[in-house]
Parts: sequence; C-alpha cells; structure tokens
Amino acid sequence: MLRFDIITIFPESFESVLSSSILARAIRLKKIKIKLHQLRDFAKNKWRKVDDRPFGGGAGMVLACQPLFDSIKKIRGRSKKKIPVIYFTPCGKKFHQKMAEEFAEKYDRLILVCGHYEGVDQRFIDSEVSHEISIGDFVLTGGELPALVFTDAVSRLIPGVVGKNESIEEESFSIRLNRKKEYPHFTRPEIFHGMKVPKVLLAGDHSKIREWRMKRTKK
Repeated sequence: MLRFDIITIFPESFESVLSSSILARAIRLKKIKIKLHQLRDFAKNKWRKVDDRPFGGGAGMVLACQPLFDSIKKIRGRSKKKIPVIYFTPCGKKFHQKMAEEFAEKYDRLILVCGHYEGVDQRFIDSEVSHEISIGDFVLTGGELPALVFTDAVSRLIPGVVGKNESIEEESFSIRLNRKKEYPHFTRPEIFHGMKVPKVLLAGDHSKIREWRMKRTKK
C-alpha cells in the first residue's frame, strides 16, 4: 500500500475526485491510502491564521513556518523512516511519467504540501522539502490540483489499482512505447458518419497491427 499524506488549507477540494472512479476503488481495496491534513489545525493563534506578509514587501501572502513545520512533525510521528516531502511549485522539476514510476516503485509513503498565495516560507523548503515538483509552465491558485494530478499519476502505477496491468504497460510515455505518445484507437461501429476504421485493425494479423501502431506513436 502507498500512503499519501496531503497538507492543504482546502481539504474539501479533494473530496469529489477521491470518492469516485479508480482512486475511490483503490482506496476501498486498500491499494492506496490518502490522509488529508488541514494546515489550519496546526496554527497557534485563535484565528487559525497560517499566512503572513512577505519580508521585503510585495503583493500577496506567504504560508508561514510554524504551522508547516509542526504539521510535518506530527505526520512523521515517531517514524524513523525518511519520508519524502513533495512541494508543488512552478519553480520545481517538471513532472513526467518516469518520475511517477520512480515514486510508485521506491516509496510506500509520501507527504505532499499544497502551497497557496505567493507560496511557502523558503526556510521550510530548505529544511523539510525533498522534492520540488511542477506540473507545467503556468501558475495556479494553489497546490491542490497539482497534488491531485500527482496522486492520480502515481497511484495508477501501483499493482492492482488499474484493472489490467497491460493497460499501463503500453500507453503514452511507457517504456514499451519508447516514452512516445500512444497510437490512435478505434472501436465499434466499423463505419461512423462515413469514417472507417483502418483495415489493418480488422484483419486479425497481430504483427501488422503492432507495426501499424508503432509507426503512429508520436514524440
């Protein structure tokens, strides 16, 4: 089982995704476990405030050290195991399929940190974060969507999460397709609005089908 501990100020934003489709089934079958941690629960002020103005001025707010450090400490507990802490930021390393495979293979527990506003105090990154990850060259309002993208991409690589292992062995960016994008797919009916399924896919010659598909993978 792979466990995800997700630190966020908006845990409700995860509910619909985690309660439906493949991830919900994976949780039910105990292939993965996802624990959401409300960062505000670790604030030490009566307003449950977790952010403050940045030193040096400028627009926006920054998530402060105290609740972030305390949340990590509580999640780790007495575990002597080094648990990777992943912070989602446009400044991070670009996420890709090989990276997802490595996380799925190497770890049984991951801590995900969802930033907000202008981000988090750099001292938390320097002290506690092991991986800074970006899902693309654009800016979002928070780290919740990247955390969901990461969780989905990694979870589906855990044995038993996707119905058939063959489904993940030959797909876009897989080793079998030389990390290229997947070939086109067709299903019934054979003719739809005058558009026909390629004949090679109907003939039953698997070697020719394989050749046709490999020629249509994309870099």
